Amino acid sequence: MPYFRYTVSSDYSLGERLDKYIGKIPGGMTRSKLKSGVSEILVNDKKEKLSYKVKAGDKIDIQWEDDIPEVIQAENIPLNIIYEDSHVCVINKEQGMVVHPACGNWEHTLVNALLYHFGWNNIENLHEGSESEKLTRRRPGIVHRLDKDTSGIIITAKDDMSVEFLQKEFHNHRNITKEYICICRGRPQHKQGVIKTQIIRDPKNRKAFRAVLESGQGKTAISHYKCIACYGEYSLMRVRILTGRTHQIRVHMKFINCPILGDPIYYKQDIVFPNATLMLHARMLKIMLPGKKEISVFKTATPERFLKVLKKLKSEYKKTILQ
Repeated sequence: MPYFRYTVSSDYSLGERLDKYIGKIPGGMTRSKLKSGVSEILVNDKKEKLSYKVKAGDKIDIQWEDDIPEVIQAENIPLNIIYEDSHVCVINKEQGMVVHPACGNWEHTLVNALLYHFGWNNIENLHEGSESEKLTRRRPGIVHRLDKDTSGIIITAKDDMSVEFLQKEFHNHRNITKEYICICRGRPQHKQGVIKTQIIRDPKNRKAFRAVLESGQGKTAISHYKCIACYGEYSLMRVRILTGRTHQIRVHMKFINCPILGDPIYYKQDIVFPNATLMLHARMLKIMLPGKKEISVFKTATPERFLKVLKKLKSEYKKTILQ
């Protein structure tokens, strides 16, 4: 994914629009390219628009998309469907599957699979409209998401009414419980607790986020955790989230010094499990469905990658339950 970084000189004083300023500097981009292909603009680590007035010392980060396809095609990709009715489809997403098309992942996503499964038309005309309109067209039926390397339950909608209903449920956190399991490197200080922080983008790593306690920064994130058992310096944890921030559980587990095993961003390669992939799985979802009068509960079995790691841990370490 193309990426541009630039720091405005300390003696700059013209106060030009960001798009005009970028077009003038060496290695910059034309205003037309900025308008058509930009996926994210950060100034001093905060999202800004092209109309932003540049100031001395500003740190500018721009990410844009190249080679956007004319059509996103339906693909016959097998799905592990837990439940389906006329309004929704609940899926146990495999680890490694991207939820929706975006730069670098225009094929083989959950959306590509849903287009085929639901018998929907291919998605065309991805270049026109506002950024929010283009994103919406690329994500039909998607009302929440899981990271590529997180497996587990994700619910999708089949019609506009269901999309609107579920989006409101997720936004208001009404009648919803999302529960995950993870295997971490480290032992939490307490058996259970609540992690409440702000989450901001890591200024040293544009792919990562950080948990901070200072108010007024980033977005509030709340996670409830419970340590099910410890094996040596590894912990099996259950986490329920009250907010849905990007990388929330991964960032919060690192915040309490229990980074998730196999996390390529927030934890170095593990000595005991050097080939581990991200040990994070969305195991349970309680939610009110469109047209239903009672809350539905969906659960999945523990993934095979978890069972293999736990088998080794149980064979080498004594199980400990924190008090």
